[in-house]
Amino acid sequence: MSCWNFLAQFVVATTKLVIVKNNKEISRNSLLYVKKHLLYTMGCSQSKINDSKGPIDDDEYVEKVLCKTTDLEENQMKSFDVDEGKVVLIKQNGKFAAIGPKCTHYGAPLVNGALGEGRVRCQWHGACFNIWTGDIEDFPGLDSIPCHEVTVDGCGNVAIRAKKSELRDHKRVKPMAKRECAQTQSMVIIGGGPAGANCVEVLRQEGFQGKITMVCKENYLPYDRVKVSKAMDFDIETAQLRSEKFYQQNGIEVIKGVAAKSVDTTSKKVTLDNEKTIAYDKLFVATGCKPRKVDIPGKDLANVLTLRNYDDAKFTVSLLAENKEMVVLGSSFVAMESANFCHGKVGKITIVARVDYPFSPYLGPCIGQAVRALYEEKGITFVPNSGIKKINGCSSVESVELNDGTILKCDVLIMGTGSDFNTDFLRNSGVNLEENGSVDCDDHLRSNVADVYVGGDIAFAPVWSHGNEKSAIGHWPLAHYHGKIAALNMLGKNAPLKTVPFFWSMLFGKGLRYCGHGRYDDIIYQGDVQGFKFVAFYLNKEGLVIAAASVGMDPVVSQVAEMMAQGKKITRDDLQGDDKLKWIERLHQK
Repeated sequence: MSCWNFLAQFVVATTKLVIVKNNKEISRNSLLYVKKHLLYTMGCSQSKINDSKGPIDDDEYVEKVLCKTTDLEENQMKSFDVDEGKVVLIKQNGKFAAIGPKCTHYGAPLVNGALGEGRVRCQWHGACFNIWTGDIEDFPGLDSIPCHEVTVDGCGNVAIRAKKSELRDHKRVKPMAKRECAQTQSMVIIGGGPAGANCVEVLRQEGFQGKITMVCKENYLPYDRVKVSKAMDFDIETAQLRSEKFYQQNGIEVIKGVAAKSVDTTSKKVTLDNEKTIAYDKLFVATGCKPRKVDIPGKDLANVLTLRNYDDAKFTVSLLAENKEMVVLGSSFVAMESANFCHGKVGKITIVARVDYPFSPYLGPCIGQAVRALYEEKGITFVPNSGIKKINGCSSVESVELNDGTILKCDVLIMGTGSDFNTDFLRNSGVNLEENGSVDCDDHLRSNVADVYVGGDIAFAPVWSHGNEKSAIGHWPLAHYHGKIAALNMLGKNAPLKTVPFFWSMLFGKGLRYCGHGRYDDIIYQGDVQGFKFVAFYLNKEGLVIAAASVGMDPVVSQVAEMMAQGKKITRDDLQGDDKLKWIERLHQK
């Protein structure tokens, strides 16, 4: 035995004796880690380290040298194969981190994401993970990622020690406190969307042991609602974010198929539409929106549809057939995504819109024109600057009459014409509502009434990345984030909103990403908009980039979001010249 190995064995043995003497437990693998860490710091070669004798369970852990310290540049990410999986090694500030390879939302390879200061942002949908802990910091999704032990020896070898189970499963659920019946404080969450789902989990993750009740209007657990218009034929069982068992194990009561009828903020009680009441100490309201039907004759005929939930999507799919003709009213994302999904499943689709091009008020006419051309290439008819004057039929829709008198055969009519805030039950509660029904709140998501918090679509809340100007934003990731912030503040953690809104859509295989918020005065493009490989920068009148959109240019939008998240600005001057992405160099500058 070498002197180094002997010394390491001696330290391990001594450590074990000290621990046993103090009545504490230490795993065999932990002892070996102590020994091998000593060998690393002593400058021993990796082969000797691996040959060293000691306690180890080969079925649980794997150790491997990945590279030399000089093989990665500062702020570089690189993927490595390890045993049955992969890890992403990151070098930042001269240190190394090793994390799971996939975003826990939809499995995007994080090695291609946007590396910010201490975290990596998914290039597809904007979820963020801390590179030193693996914890999820921004959303969508609920799960964190594995974060493996990294050691650098005296020879400059970068090695990791990873659990084999974490190499196989790229998701990690943060530990949660157990329900204690002696803790009588009650948290009530109204709404079974992403805000409510994240809120109940963060409450437990932060140590809350009292009663948690989540009220879900639908007969389902919280699920991936974005599929409703993007992929209508989804399986509700696999789309649910958590299982019944998960909520039961974590002491979270879920009431399904029931809506809130009223809230008494004086007695602190919520009355449900089944006439039962629930007392609360703190209340989080995240009830989202309800789809709006245009008030025209015939709107209540059968097969005149809106899309908001799983049942809507399931019924719509049941009506699709090659001999059917469909009309879609509106050019919203719900309308355009619905037409995308139904393409090829019905004989004909006509989109009736009040604008020349879809999305033009938000993304600009250039992008809107490209999207319209894409749909028309697919055989979908687009009727601009129009609307429906009347819906004809006996019991079910048979045709629609447009504003100019044109009659279109119609077996299925989808109205993608906006939504209203689902807050009517709050009107006599004392909670201040805006004229449009959204709920005014501060940057901690507190309403004007003590112990009542709001989040998700209904929250008229400050937008940190837009100078804290208030707005109600219906984005799936932002609702997740609201759930987290609300939970922290319900527990007195004093956590302000500090995020960048992120949105995405998929249209005939073209992945659109968007981050930021606000009304723009100018747009600067890079790339080919008509060819769907571009990035668009939206500038206000001061020449500051307030938002960005892209197709086929990942991870640029996530990089813009990370710049904004760090408080760094992109200006018109940064976008001049041939290289409009030169500003990326400042992403990691102090």
